Amino acid sequence: MIRELASLFSRTLTERRASPRRKYHVPVKVCFAPETNTANLKGSCEEQFLSGETTDVSETGIGFIVSAIRVKEKYLVGQERMLNVELDIAGRKIRMQVMGVRYEQVSIHASTEKYVVGAQITDMSSDGRRRYEFFLRNGKKMSKNLSAALEMGLD
Repeated sequence: MIRELASLFSRTLTERRASPRRKYHVPVKVCFAPETNTANLKGSCEEQFLSGETTDVSETGIGFIVSAIRVKEKYLVGQERMLNVELDIAGRKIRMQVMGVRYEQVSIHASTEKYVVGAQITDMSSDGRRRYEFFLRNGKKMSKNLSAALEMGLD
């Protein structure tokens, strides 16, 4: 009896420590945050980016699938590299800065390789944070309304 109570208590604490993840699939655009190189030149986000889709989202992080783990010689995860992420939610853009913390290669088909990247949100504008939290609370309703509008031919 005491073990069961202790197990229930520790499980409850563990669940409250982590932000709950929600399985939402929205388009995402990922590029490297500008960093000054030795020649004091900055790379453009419009020139080098990856498109993908989120797998899950939470208040503190996002998971997304992309077709490559690197752009040219830079990897998305490692060396505390900051990424700019743009979510496209119901036609509105939410921009945030994240740091990739893990990745895993997943094969959808033998000829297609994809990578799941887990990233921690490090910065977001207050307006973006407000819209993102609204999406987290109302994402299912928003996606149902959006899909119903698309079925009816409304945009």
